[in-house]
Amino acid sequence: MATLGVNIDHVATLRQARRTVEPDPVWAAALAELGGADAITVHLREDRRHIQDRDLEVLRRTVQVKLNLECALAPEMVEIACRVRPDQVTIVPERRAEVTTEGGLDVVAHRRAAADAIVRLRDAGIAVSLFLDPAAPQIETAASLGAGIVELHTGCYANADGAERQARLVELAGAGEFVRRVGLELAAGHGLTYRNVVPVARLDGMGELNIGHSIVARAVLVGFREAVREMKALIG
Repeated sequence: MATLGVNIDHVATLRQARRTVEPDPVWAAALAELGGADAITVHLREDRRHIQDRDLEVLRRTVQVKLNLECALAPEMVEIACRVRPDQVTIVPERRAEVTTEGGLDVVAHRRAAADAIVRLRDAGIAVSLFLDPAAPQIETAASLGAGIVELHTGCYANADGAERQARLVELAGAGEFVRRVGLELAAGHGLTYRNVVPVARLDGMGELNIGHSIVARAVLVGFREAVREMKALIG
């Protein structure tokens, strides 16, 4: 059964829209835990568009489940991660112009930087996950560099319909099998909603799903605990 990592970035997005102090993502994390979240995920972006350094520092002291920090493959961000020491770091691609993460990290092209970051993070006692497209060369490289987890980018599946969505699901299933064959843990995320999550949750060996926007959007209407409970019921 897949576990649920709840990404609380967009609670901070709402706060930053008014440059005020509420809603506080730290409170959202506590409510997500009460709703059954197995992990809390935050993306500290280089431009600090939503989660702030203060949020990460307080979350490290208060989160009782696994804390998963998403960050770019940049020396500043790796340094912050090594200092704060979340339970896990997920390295993701990052572009200033994007609205949200658009595709997986090209770890083949950034092999040397990824290798250096993985060594530093593992030396700090932090589990390392790479956010990758479901492509064999990317997964092979992740394994060779010593990453422990691959989180498959599910955006193409989530954005597709009909036969194309089914084809993308088959692609994810094959990639997931390959992830496990090379000895890595399997996770998935991006664009997953209450309507499309079940087939991904049921993929063989799926360990963790990281879901943010859909849960936060639902929480605006029904509250954070209930929104997390509903998602847990779907993937359980």
